[in-house]
Amino acid sequence: MTSGSGLQAGLKNRHLTMIAIGGVIGAGLFVGSSSGIATAGPGILLSYALVGTLVVLVMRMLGEMSAANPTSGSFSAHADRALGRWAGFSIGWLYWFFWVVVLAVEATAGAKILEGWIPAVPQWGWALIVMVVLTATNLVSVGSYGEFEFWFAGIKVVAIGAFIVVGALAIFGVLPGAHTDKAGLGNLTDHGGFLPNGPGAILTGVLLVVFSFMGSEIATLAAGESEDPQRAVTKSTNSIIWRIGVFYLGSILIVVCLLPWNDPSIKAQGSYVAALDSLGIAHAGQIMNFIVLTSVLSCLNSGLYTASRMAFSLGGRGDAPKAFARTTARGVPMAAIIASVVFGFVAVFFNYAYPDTVFLFLVNSSGAVALFVWLVICASQLRMRRIIERESPEKLVVRMWLYPYLTWATIALIVFVLGYMLTDTEGESSGRTTVLLSLLVALAVIAVSVVKERVRGGRATAVADTDTDTDKVSVG
Repeated sequence: MTSGSGLQAGLKNRHLTMIAIGGVIGAGLFVGSSSGIATAGPGILLSYALVGTLVVLVMRMLGEMSAANPTSGSFSAHADRALGRWAGFSIGWLYWFFWVVVLAVEATAGAKILEGWIPAVPQWGWALIVMVVLTATNLVSVGSYGEFEFWFAGIKVVAIGAFIVVGALAIFGVLPGAHTDKAGLGNLTDHGGFLPNGPGAILTGVLLVVFSFMGSEIATLAAGESEDPQRAVTKSTNSIIWRIGVFYLGSILIVVCLLPWNDPSIKAQGSYVAALDSLGIAHAGQIMNFIVLTSVLSCLNSGLYTASRMAFSLGGRGDAPKAFARTTARGVPMAAIIASVVFGFVAVFFNYAYPDTVFLFLVNSSGAVALFVWLVICASQLRMRRIIERESPEKLVVRMWLYPYLTWATIALIVFVLGYMLTDTEGESSGRTTVLLSLLVALAVIAVSVVKERVRGGRATAVADTDTDTDKVSVG
């Protein structure tokens, strides 16, 4: 492998813009929203609004730190400086673990869709093809990743935009040829009220939708390879409100207005497919499957990129093998990408060989990492604000609102959500199981970081003692 001079600014402004917009639109929005609607009814809008507000606040904090110091390590690098090396090490590796497990989940989801279209190729074959193609894309250059993501994200954005426009026209009865007998604003209150299952369902809905927001932070990791990192981070941070408002709240509002929340087709077909089918739109299921496949490929593409850049940052800080921090002549961290995709392939194998044991453990033990990441971002920002104000106040081009009060309020909300998850005990992937297994893995990683720091400190002391003895001998 040729050793390059580090990561290169291969992402254009249009790439960063679309990565930021597409980052909040995960496959979970299309696939997972039906469970939330079935649980909370129209009140799922409040669940999305609550989590959306949480994400806006966390991304504002991350934007403040990343605009002042854009880096491929993003929040892990900030935690390293603000809280200590143990924090940067731990959250960096947990985040990497989260995304390589996501690679397996998304590769399998994409393979199921592709097998339905071309059954001659087995599901494992499609998973392999998808992983190999996107690995090759990431290995070529950061520009090729950006170009793929630009088009993947573009399709998602156009699709949701079209869905919102078509759905709004149908709701108000002005869509030509559409079946609108079930559509209307009355669906928000006519079938048991806005909260048919009671106020508690809002919090249950939060647990179902919170993880579909993971990916909002990718733009801050990618900014380090852009032409103007500070501008890219600032723009991404300032646009997060309308992105969540339009793509999440806007599209879910359309869904619950097009169909009664308790319509059986929502759970049977998926919320977006059911909503389109209710209008009599031909081939709605296949259209939505194509959009979901695009979202899956986008998530895979970004997941591989994100995991490799976190590994690269960890390698550069001495918290991962040094090979991870080496780049090719094109500025690609080849070893970091290959290591990430190898673990992803192993996870795909577990998904086929041991879906109810090993793979279930991997999924559950990475499930609460999103909340851990957000918690660390909050804690880091409390310290980093004072450091930036002391050392380079001119870099505070993005500021967290009402610091430090909103930061503390956000921490309290995240801790509350984690605590509420512990009360969810239903099923093998219950909230309690997810939190406890994720905590177990987190504690194991923290223990490794503490041991590593002690070993590093012992070596530093030994070197210092050797230098002192050498000086004494020289003087003698």
